[in-house]
Amino acid sequence: MELTQATVGDLLAELGPGDGYMYLPGGLDPRRLTDLIAGRYGVPRTLVLDGFTDPTVDESRGAALLFPFADRAVTIRAWAYGDQWVGAGTARDGEGIERPVLVVAHREVPEPLAVVAEEGVDWMERLLRITGWTQPARRPDVDWAETESRLGTALPGDYKRMVETFGVGAFDGYLDLHQEPWTGLREDGLLGWAGTEDKDLYCWRTDGDDPDRWPVVVRSFDDKDVLFDCRTAEFVCRVLIDPVHPFTMARWFDTHWFMTYEESD
Repeated sequence: MELTQATVGDLLAELGPGDGYMYLPGGLDPRRLTDLIAGRYGVPRTLVLDGFTDPTVDESRGAALLFPFADRAVTIRAWAYGDQWVGAGTARDGEGIERPVLVVAHREVPEPLAVVAEEGVDWMERLLRITGWTQPARRPDVDWAETESRLGTALPGDYKRMVETFGVGAFDGYLDLHQEPWTGLREDGLLGWAGTEDKDLYCWRTDGDDPDRWPVVVRSFDDKDVLFDCRTAEFVCRVLIDPVHPFTMARWFDTHWFMTYEESD
């Protein structure tokens, strides 16, 4: 079995939305399986390592993933995705042979917590904490003077910090960060700075001479505009962690990350 994201998708579809598990061929690399799922769902939590179960594991941390294996789980890592737990690793089968496994279980989605508005927040610093980003800046030498000259406008400072810090990739593997603004909606007074798999386009409404005060506008896939009176980094933070935000990802993931599309040097 050749492991790809498409293969993982097919296996998860085979397991379905309810509780289920499968033993996979013994020659399959369980680390490769874990890496592929992490590329889709973010950093996992470890439930079992070398046969020892984390004593803090309970229903809120994916304990349902361990039920099919009793005391036969060797290494199991877990991801929360909406109303489902996804787990991968290795466990011993009925004959005592350690094999790669993929398992899913129902998850009770926790009640949303309010996101409290705060004064003086550095939203880029907050974004680094939310995503657990610890890598060096990926594009520290962007020539913004050239880009802004070519575009004929200055750009928001937090957006420039975002590009310099994260580089090419997507938040939660879903929200693609443009490396320079897209000008296709300029006649509507919009500059696009990100997009999603659902074909929503995240823009600024370029009103006024101070780009750091430009509000965010979401041009949805059906050409409707939704205005948000906040800046770029705050908008991304709220999309990631605010469960009542119209474009939230907080109900789907309990950890957040930036998926880098380029290899580290």
